[in-house]
Amino acid sequence: MFTFLLVVHIIVAAALVAVILMQRSEGGGLASGGNPSGLISARGAADFLTRVTSILATVFVLLSIILAALASVERAPTKIDTSLVGKTASGSAEPAGPPPAADPLAAAAAQGGSAPANGATPQ
Repeated sequence: MFTFLLVVHIIVAAALVAVILMQRSEGGGLASGGNPSGLISARGAADFLTRVTSILATVFVLLSIILAALASVERAPTKIDTSLVGKTASGSAEPAGPPPAADPLAAAAAQGGSAPANGATPQ
């Protein structure tokens, strides 16, 4: 669906550029050559190109809004992968940290001693 609307959006954008370039401006547009006494008069062609430009511009803006909404809904992740939570590079569930010798409380706990509750070092 998204790809189809994107292709339609590109076609509408190209048509909008072509119609804008065909309109007569101060210097004349791409369709400035030719005989104005053809099937459509000059005023009728200008009104037609103005009407087509407004329709294509409206379709372009609506398609832009729809594509933005679809992109935010379809491309959003629906589930967070939690399979790697708590794992380290070695594959164990223990967090990597400094070695026990660098931590004085961990060294005291490993020796079987207890640390004072107030945080003072034993003398």
